[in-house]
Amino acid sequence: MRTLRPYRGLDRRDVPAYPLREAAHYLRLPPTTLRQWVCGRNVAGRRDPGVIELPGKVGRSVVLSFNNLVECHILASLRREHDVPLRSIRAALRYVRKELGLQRPLLQQQFETDGVDLFVDHLDLLVNASKEGQLGARALLSGALRRVERGADGLPIKLYPFPGSQSGADAPRHIVVDPAVSFGRPVIVGTGVPTQEVAARLRAGEGVRELADDFGVSEAQIVAAMVCEIRDRDAAA
Repeated sequence: MRTLRPYRGLDRRDVPAYPLREAAHYLRLPPTTLRQWVCGRNVAGRRDPGVIELPGKVGRSVVLSFNNLVECHILASLRREHDVPLRSIRAALRYVRKELGLQRPLLQQQFETDGVDLFVDHLDLLVNASKEGQLGARALLSGALRRVERGADGLPIKLYPFPGSQSGADAPRHIVVDPAVSFGRPVIVGTGVPTQEVAARLRAGEGVRELADDFGVSEAQIVAAMVCEIRDRDAAA
């Protein structure tokens, strides 16, 4: 999706580029969950707003920016292990913003030091989590943050999505999302090869070893590209 022209002058990291269903796939989240995070929902007759601010809509579609993808990647780590209410996450983020004076704490480097502890401690009070749950939440957030590469300004420049069902900090980094490469579509690390191209050639009947030789990458990277693109499109469409 090329949406750069109407957003000329805007940091490419804030340009709407990932339709909601596509973003949910990369984040391994149910689309309905991601929609609630960015659009909010109606609860018991009241409007419960989202926790992530979108740069704008493209037509009537909900489209996330790269920065939104990073923010949701970090918060999705909590979703995988802890059923954290949206209102609790919003309140915890509001608390961190107040204490650190950050506009978008999940994007800023200070969150990795003081912010994670502040966020988890406040979240713990809100959801009455066990001590074990609190430590688990901190570990999940720290692991997610280590998959975000930052530039000299401390802001995200690359995201290494968790591969498949793996969510540990040490999971392989075979695929990267970089807004400066291939219009922000996922590519194999160290190359400009889009995962979409790899998946298309595999579907056309080419083998994993053949593609690995052709692109000069490992077979594990080809498999990771395939997993990235086996969208539950087929299952989630």
